[in-house]
Amino acid sequence: MIRIVPALLAIVMICSSAGAQEATAAFGKTTASQTLVVLSTTDIDVFTPVMQVFLATRPNLRIAYEQWASNDLAAVAADRCASETGGADLIISSAVDLQVQLVNNGCAIAHASASTAALPDARNWRNEVFGITEEPAVMIYNTALVAPDEVPSTRFDLIDLLRPANSRFVGRVATYDIEASGLGYLFAFTDSLQANTFGRLLEAFGRSGAVATCCSAELIDAVAEGRYLIAYNVLGSYALGRAATDSRIGVRAPSDYTLVLSRAALIPKHAANVAAAGAFIDFLLSSPGQAALARAHLVVKIGGSDGADFDLPGGGPSSLRPIPLSPVLLAGIDQHKRMIFLSQWRQNLRQK
Repeated sequence: MIRIVPALLAIVMICSSAGAQEATAAFGKTTASQTLVVLSTTDIDVFTPVMQVFLATRPNLRIAYEQWASNDLAAVAADRCASETGGADLIISSAVDLQVQLVNNGCAIAHASASTAALPDARNWRNEVFGITEEPAVMIYNTALVAPDEVPSTRFDLIDLLRPANSRFVGRVATYDIEASGLGYLFAFTDSLQANTFGRLLEAFGRSGAVATCCSAELIDAVAEGRYLIAYNVLGSYALGRAATDSRIGVRAPSDYTLVLSRAALIPKHAANVAAAGAFIDFLLSSPGQAALARAHLVVKIGGSDGADFDLPGGGPSSLRPIPLSPVLLAGIDQHKRMIFLSQWRQNLRQK
């Protein structure tokens, strides 16, 4: 039986600052002879059950887990790579463009196995970064305050809700602050490449006083409490996890197209426990690992299959747009393009 060490399970909250963890925890026996250090953007309480399944048959291994904001995680990983220092055995991030950048800069170790070989090309780049989840970008809404016929099914529907000057949705729609959130930036930049609706959507956000705010938990809390009626481009895994226990949260995948993120894992160049990191990656890609991730809502089934988490109203599998792990993502984080994109964003959205 695996047990979570009480003295170590206590989540240590750290004041938010650049380069600091948001929280830490440890799992496994104190007598374990090996430690796997995992740095991740995944919330500890979401990922805990997955780590428990992995450790259940590994009594000699414990996990030291650090939860980070995506931009801070990428920065500390890059600093450690440049200074040739360790400190992490595995890095898992939802800001997959920043993960690809780390690989491109020579900051990852290759890992090849039957599990990684079975991945589609979009989820395995150079055997150095691997997509371990399937998580849609969704719109969420307050079920008590937004009528069923008001719930937007597409981005055009959302634009139409915001068009009237007297719309009750004015100032009541939110999305990620893309300067603070690496994931939010990734979704927004990918949106700008996917459809000609992006300019119209951004203009509608600006005209209606849409709000850019921190992170998934804050967006979901605010919608549940009615401070916002709708939130756009929220990570579907966290939204569905909350909706399962909170009837105030409704989830809708846009049927014009739905971005699908595959959270990316890599072994950093100066990892101390490469073997354990590779074993954890293989577990996450295995049937038991994918089942554990699905129970944590980190593998989401969208329409068209038995046991789907939710449907695509009016859409179908062809409307899904997976974000590939490839050098294409580097275009969005080119310094010049990023400055132009952020300037355009600031002109339209007010930060909270």
